Amino acid sequence: MVDTSLIRIAAELASAAICIILMKFMIKPYQLTKESRYLGLPLGFGLLGLSFVISAIVYILGKPTTYNIDLFWFQSLMKVFAFAFLAVTYNFSNKPLQKARFLPEIAFGLLIAIFVALFLITVAFPKVASQDYTESQVFIRILNTVFLTYVAAQALKSHIKKPDPTTIWIPIGFGLLAVSQYSSIFWYTDLSLASYFGEIIIRLVGLSIFLIVSYRTFYSSGNVKEEGS
Repeated sequence: MVDTSLIRIAAELASAAICIILMKFMIKPYQLTKESRYLGLPLGFGLLGLSFVISAIVYILGKPTTYNIDLFWFQSLMKVFAFAFLAVTYNFSNKPLQKARFLPEIAFGLLIAIFVALFLITVAFPKVASQDYTESQVFIRILNTVFLTYVAAQALKSHIKKPDPTTIWIPIGFGLLAVSQYSSIFWYTDLSLASYFGEIIIRLVGLSIFLIVSYRTFYSSGNVKEEGS
């Protein structure tokens, strides 16, 4: 098997850096509106960035035959909840404020409670997390693809309601992240290097799109988009 550790470390660190910057951008809609439905944006990108940091640490400290599977499983779990936070945010961003005043807080609270519970289970029963690792990763990637496809559809719906040359890139970015998650499935099932590198490249392109759009939105135009971009 080809050792791709150095490439992976660089990709994870770059992804983490972008997500940290995005988290700072994404907290602005909540700071300006004080609407709880926008909390999922910084939470989602924050968790996503942390998952990349953990992944990079595993690759730095381990070797292909001695990677910490428990930490790999945990960072994969963080990605699921990161995308779930984004899905909840985009679901409520398309609803009238009166109908989405308290529901986002309840939804985020439940997600946080479930995440903490699963984290404690992982710590208390590490062998459970390590069992059937490949099968669990395939399921997780499918779940991530579903969440991201939903977010892309909701972002496209928002763009159609209020067309703007900038916002059209948001569903494209989420669509690319969905494709990257789907592509990684073939790495776990067939050890396909094409899917391995494809996942990395497509992910970095998708995150870079968010970075460019966020910069143009919050620094160039100074406006906060209702879609949560």
